[in-house]
Amino acid sequence: MAEFGVDRGENGSQMEPLLIANGSPSRDRLQDLALELVAHSAHFRGSLPKQFEHSLADLVRSMNCYYSNLIEGHDTHPIEIERALKNDYSTDRQKRNLQLEAKAHIAVQQWIDQDGLTQSATRCDSLQEIHRRFCECLPEDLLWVEIPDSEVRLPLVPGELRQRDVRVGGHIAISPGAVPRFLQRFEDRYSGLGKTESLLAAAAAHHRLLWIHPFLDGNGRVARLMSYALLREVLDTGGVWSISRGLARSEGEYKRQLAACDLPRRNDLDGRGHLSEETLVSFTEFFLKTCIDQVKFMETLVAPEKLRHRILSWAQEEIRAARLAPQSAQILERILYQGELPRDEVAPMFGVTPRHARRYLEPLTEQGILTSENLRSPFRLTFPAKLAAHWMPGLFPAA
Repeated sequence: MAEFGVDRGENGSQMEPLLIANGSPSRDRLQDLALELVAHSAHFRGSLPKQFEHSLADLVRSMNCYYSNLIEGHDTHPIEIERALKNDYSTDRQKRNLQLEAKAHIAVQQWIDQDGLTQSATRCDSLQEIHRRFCECLPEDLLWVEIPDSEVRLPLVPGELRQRDVRVGGHIAISPGAVPRFLQRFEDRYSGLGKTESLLAAAAAHHRLLWIHPFLDGNGRVARLMSYALLREVLDTGGVWSISRGLARSEGEYKRQLAACDLPRRNDLDGRGHLSEETLVSFTEFFLKTCIDQVKFMETLVAPEKLRHRILSWAQEEIRAARLAPQSAQILERILYQGELPRDEVAPMFGVTPRHARRYLEPLTEQGILTSENLRSPFRLTFPAKLAAHWMPGLFPAA
């Protein structure tokens, strides 16, 4: 198992089927789920006030990072992630390392959100670039991999395909020398697909990438970032929802389904590939239903009137506790209705001087509730992680 770079000549057909066959009896059911996802995602994005998209995408980025890392056993709350983004780190070395890990994850997703991926996320060079960008920002402590049942400790090289055999649970991955060959087949098979087929392929590709296990470590995060990028591209999500929360909340089922997809074809009724098509169908159904569930959850959470009520109720509590100026509620209400608030409109709202108006604004800007591009730009609303429990209950656990 320790031989470096060996190629045992595995044939790419060993990871077939890469797509659900057209003749599969489950095909119609899966296509219906894909179309349902398209409809829900489009409706949610269309119903979301445009002025909320940017701020919500920022919060979803932290949420996605939190849940993806949680699946790996690393619990860094979005409030701690938010602090890391402001270079406010824990004095505890382990917690600081996890904050830096989360910051690295967010940097990669932000790069994806800013159209940094110029080609499909299923391309080999795209996958290596995702891995490289994530790992090169990690602290030194997290760039070492301990090999189970041995005293071997190996460096994790950002973007480098593994040069060593690995075992993941009961699955022994292909030999390291075969990885480039299998990734090329992976890339070829998942290119040039239509919208519905791309959604079915997103689920299949998620497992097949983990089956190849191209990197020494970090494969789970790369797979989830790849899936995020694919869904963003196919559905034009705008980054306002993510599957990672759903996968983490059903972590046991997620990992059980992935392990089942490693199983070989059961009999003549189980597709025509080396691996089981039945289990790939089951995982695809789980994947699509999880996506639909998360879109519905986010749509309910940020329904404009409900969100407005929760934010203004919170503001009134803060005003009663003398943590906000009484005028804050009116400022927030104006922004919630019109999307942004030009600076020169604040003073006339209350018949005061601009200098006096700044006193009403300072508590809101200091708490990260209002922000602006520069000193002349209008104010817009943000969604601080520390207030998510009040404004968006259920998005992630309270700190």
